Amino acid sequence: MTNQTEANGRANVNRSEAGRRGDGVRSDVFVSVERTERGGLSLDVTSRAEALYGESIRKDVTEVVNAFGLGDATVTVEDQGALPFVLAARVETALRRLGLEGDGRPARHPRTYPRTERDRLRRSRLYLPGNEPKFMINAALHAPDAVILDLEDSVHPLEKDAARIVVRNALRCLDFRGCERMVRINQHEAGLLDLDAVIPESPDLILIPKAQTVDDVRQVVERIREIQRGTEQPEPIWIMPILESALGIENAFDIARASENVVALTIGLEDYTADLGVRKTFEGDESLYARMRLVNASVAAGLQAIDSVFGNVGDMDALRAWATRSKGMGFEGMGCIHPRQIRPIHESFAPSEAEIEKSLTIVAAFELAQARGLSVVSLGSKMIDPPVVIRAQRLVETARRAGLISDESDIPKNAADS
Repeated sequence: MTNQTEANGRANVNRSEAGRRGDGVRSDVFVSVERTERGGLSLDVTSRAEALYGESIRKDVTEVVNAFGLGDATVTVEDQGALPFVLAARVETALRRLGLEGDGRPARHPRTYPRTERDRLRRSRLYLPGNEPKFMINAALHAPDAVILDLEDSVHPLEKDAARIVVRNALRCLDFRGCERMVRINQHEAGLLDLDAVIPESPDLILIPKAQTVDDVRQVVERIREIQRGTEQPEPIWIMPILESALGIENAFDIARASENVVALTIGLEDYTADLGVRKTFEGDESLYARMRLVNASVAAGLQAIDSVFGNVGDMDALRAWATRSKGMGFEGMGCIHPRQIRPIHESFAPSEAEIEKSLTIVAAFELAQARGLSVVSLGSKMIDPPVVIRAQRLVETARRAGLISDESDIPKNAADS
C-alpha cells in the first residue's frame, strides 16, 4: 500500500514505528516493532489504563501481529487512551512499514443509520484530519450534516499510509450517527490507493480534490466500480468534485455531468485564489465569478452547490455574514474546519420564519388550485407565477429536512383562500 514517496525515510526493514507519543497526545498510541531472530513475540506495553485495559491491549496487538505472520519480534506500545480501532491501525501500519502483508482489519460494527440519499441536506460538512483519531471519536456529537475524513491536505505526505488505515478502521468501527460519511481522497495515484482502502467500508461520498476535467471524475468513478465488483456493494457512492483552479471552474458544467453519481459541486477558495495569483479576501470579489459559475453549473445539472470553508474560526459574526451571502448566491451549504462553526452555518442557511410562512401559504394555494382543477394559482387577487411555486416548494422541503417544520399538517390550508 505504501508508495515510494511515502516510504522515504523508512529504509530500515528490521524496525518500524507508527502513531504518536509525547505531551498533549490523546486517544492515540505509539507502536514500534523490531524483528528478532528468535524468542517469539515480546510485548512491552505502557498505558495509563493498564489496570483496566492492559490485558485487552496485549490481546488486540497479538491478534494483528499474528494476522501478518510475524513470529519473532519485540513490539513496544505506548498507549495514550487509544480506542481498539486506533491501536489496530497503528500496529498494522508499523507492520506494513516492515514490508509485511496481512489483514489487520478489526471487526466491523453494524451501521445504525441508513445510507444517505443523493439530495439530502448538506448545510455543513466538518473536516477531520485523517491521521488524528482524537477528532473523529466524538465528531457526531456536534451534529454536522456530514463528516469528512480527510486524507489530503491535512495529512503529512509521510503519513498518508497511516492515515488510510486509520480512516478505514474509523469507517468500520465508529458510529457517526446520522452524519453523512465523506472521505476526501488525494490526487492521482495516491487517490486511487485511498479508494482501495476505503471503498470496501462503504463511505457515503467521495470528495475529489482539485478536479479540473471530466476525466478526473471518471477515473475515480471507474476505480470505485472496479472495487465494488468484488465486494457485492450495490449502493452507489456519491461524488462531490472540488473545483480549485481556473480551468476547473471553466469546466464546471461538464464536470457536473461526468457521472450520475455526482451529487454536488464545491469550490476550494484557497487553491483557486492561489491559481489566480490574487489574495483571498473577506469580501470575496476575486472569487465572485467562480462561485456564481459553480452555482449556475450545479443548478443546470440538477446538483447542489456547496461553498468553501470559512478560515477564521474565531469570528462568528464574520462567518454568519459569509454564510448568509452564500445562501443568497444559491449555495446550499459550506465546509467547517471547527465544530463551533456548525451551528452558525445551520442557522444562516435555514429559512427564516417569514420565508417559511410565506412559502407554506403559496404551497397551500397551489395544492388547492390543483384540487380544484385550476391551472392558475392565486392568493386573494394576486396571481402566483409557477417559478414562485417551485421556489416555495423547495424552501418548504428544506425547512422540513432541517426540522423547522414537521409534516403536511403545517401547511395552512385555509390561507390559500385568503
